[in-house]
Amino acid sequence: MQFLIQWSWLIPLYGLLGALLALPWATRLIRQTGPRPAMYINVFMTVLASLHGLLLLQAIWNTGSQEVSFEWLDVAGLNLSISLDLSAVNLIFLELTAGLSLLAQIYGMGYLEKDWALARFFALMGFFEGAISGIILSSSLFPSYFLLEMLTLSTYLIVGFWYAQPLVVTAARDAFLTKRVGDVLLLMGLVALSTYAGSLRFDDLYVWVKTADLAPATATLMGLALIAGPTGKCAQFPLHLWLDEAMEGPSPASILRNSVVVTCGAYVLIKIQPVVVLSPITLDVLIAIGVTTAIGAALVSLAQIDFKRSFSYSTSAYVGLVFIAVGTEWPGVALTLLFTHAVAKALIFMSIGAVVFTTNNQDLTELGGIWSRMPATTLAYLTGALGLAGVLPFGCFWSFCLGIDFLWQEHPVLVGVFLLVNFLTTLNLVRVFRLVFLGKPQPKTRRTPEVGWLMALPMVILSVFVLVLPLLMARMSLLPPLEYFNLPAVLLLVGSGLFGTGLGFYLPLNRAWSRSSLAPLRVLQDLLGNDFYTGRLYEGTVVRLVVRLSDLSSWMDRYVVDGAVNFVGAASLLSGEGLKYSASGRSQNYILTIVFGVGLLVLMTTWAMW
Repeated sequence: MQFLIQWSWLIPLYGLLGALLALPWATRLIRQTGPRPAMYINVFMTVLASLHGLLLLQAIWNTGSQEVSFEWLDVAGLNLSISLDLSAVNLIFLELTAGLSLLAQIYGMGYLEKDWALARFFALMGFFEGAISGIILSSSLFPSYFLLEMLTLSTYLIVGFWYAQPLVVTAARDAFLTKRVGDVLLLMGLVALSTYAGSLRFDDLYVWVKTADLAPATATLMGLALIAGPTGKCAQFPLHLWLDEAMEGPSPASILRNSVVVTCGAYVLIKIQPVVVLSPITLDVLIAIGVTTAIGAALVSLAQIDFKRSFSYSTSAYVGLVFIAVGTEWPGVALTLLFTHAVAKALIFMSIGAVVFTTNNQDLTELGGIWSRMPATTLAYLTGALGLAGVLPFGCFWSFCLGIDFLWQEHPVLVGVFLLVNFLTTLNLVRVFRLVFLGKPQPKTRRTPEVGWLMALPMVILSVFVLVLPLLMARMSLLPPLEYFNLPAVLLLVGSGLFGTGLGFYLPLNRAWSRSSLAPLRVLQDLLGNDFYTGRLYEGTVVRLVVRLSDLSSWMDRYVVDGAVNFVGAASLLSGEGLKYSASGRSQNYILTIVFGVGLLVLMTTWAMW
């Protein structure tokens, strides 16, 4: 076990090594064998990472947390080292991400079987996995920031995987630029924190916080900068527009993006939560961001006709609840929410990805009657829906119940937010189920065979895991005894889920209505369908301001800066052309001119100093 601990630094490198080994096939240097060897290499590396992490978890579970440090540069008094925090919580989330990555890669083997860029996709998945593993195990904020930048780059590359489509290119660009806004602000907060604390290791920061004496304004500005990065990574308001556009990428990547990527951003936020506590205003901002995103995204998801985008907004809503838990200083609730949501949402995206693969369509108004033709996919969707909604005794029920119980006394309004999100999520799950799986077959769903075993196997494995997740959480002592639960809170949570289910089956859904014929309902539908017109608001404010400033800068550069330089050049040229006719060849005249010029320069300098 000590050998495995000492070699734990290999875990983030497994995925990166797989990506490097896949490059000859991804760049088509090797064509004779086809792209499949790159796929097998990355799957094998993911299996190694998962096994290594599982053995480490067993060792740490019995011996306690350990920190492993590796010195990689010691020059002229500069000592740089890489430290890994091998705690039970970190390794549990490492196994979660590695397991979901493995299942997503097996799923991708069937989904992208005939794609000519199969090797490039798996190389990007390896790059993706390496960055995620490093973020989870890192014991310092600086390498976490560096790895978050790698995650941003890998998101850009995977979203733009099918780069021949203009909409895909736009989505990749928007995802990259939106995340960059949060990353730049996070870098500013990281530099300020390093200056005040003297270290960026999480353990050192936790010790420094106990005696830190910062001015309120300084603590607030630094706290706001620190939470900006996770806000962008987790697609929270106002940096939330990239996640639904990112659904233009392949479905196997969407599985990880909605279950693991947002988890990494929130995981970093949980790690820096003790530092953020220095500023009460920052905590209030976290709660405000979480409430706005949770309610807004849950409402917007109800009006989407693209079901991948609908569930991407649902992801933002659930991570909004995580922000609320961090803002109210309940990191345990945040971790439980992340864990249960990631598993259920991955299964949801596997099931709808199977529908997209079979029908080549993700428009809710053109689907229906699939349940009898794709029974395994239907069961996977139902299992994921049970795990995602607050249904007793499945995963998200316990995380919702913990959150409501802890907020019951001090934040009753936030309890209402949890209940509302659960109600709206359940309503949306039932809406999608009715439109996609129930009803009469549509022209595009009359021939929809079940997916192959490479896609069905991950769905079956994850379905079983979702069902046994509560038992696993109880075995790991992640759930308190039943007598400590608030019975009114449990009844309200169950009631919100039942109300959402009943209303979802009761509401009339007409596929022919792309927009309602009733004016008030049509206005509301357009408002939610266009995400409260946030994109247009940005175009009319931030984008327009940047364009105007760019035009002004271009004009200044062209006519002021270039004009001054061109004027000096023209004056020099004309004066040189004029002076060449005054050349007489007499040295005394030249000396007189030089003396006169130097004297004039000295006189002007003396006058200016005086």
